[in-house]
Formats: sequence, structure tokens, C-alpha cells
Amino acid sequence: MLVKAKIYTADACPYCEWTKRLLEKRNVEYHEIRVDQDDAVRKEMQEKTNRTSVPQIYIGDQHVGGYQELVELDQRQGLSNLSED
Repeated sequence: MLVKAKIYTADACPYCEWTKRLLEKRNVEYHEIRVDQDDAVRKEMQEKTNRTSVPQIYIGDQHVGGYQELVELDQRQGLSNLSED
């Protein structure tokens, strides 16, 4: 399985759930990394993204941002191209 997206998430986060649903709707495979289960993982996310909020989304090696940025990318047809590879 080729993972095209990586998302940092936390439990009980509606934006995280919406992110996963949008990626699934667009048939984009993703790897979920829970930051609420490991402080070291949360720190890693913060160092990589300079952000403390979740979700934080990567498409390949490119940091997309959070849920709103993912929606904007999708509106520009940026997600539909990923499921065609």
C-alpha cells in the first residue's frame, strides 16, 4: 500500500474526523499518527509544522496545513489527482 498522506490527529477532534472522511471520499490513502497518545510524537509534529493544533496534514513530503487548507486544496482539484496514480 502506497501511503500518499500522513495526518497528525487526536481523539475527539471533529476536524480530524472530517479530514479522514474527505481523504477517504477522494480515495487518498493515509497514515494516521495520534499525537494525544505520545508526548514525543506531539513534540515531533510541533517541530515539523510550527503548529500545535491538529490535524496537521502532509501530502507526500509537502505540509498542507490543517483541515481548512486541505479543503482549499480539494476545491482546486488537488486531491483528485492523487487517487489517479
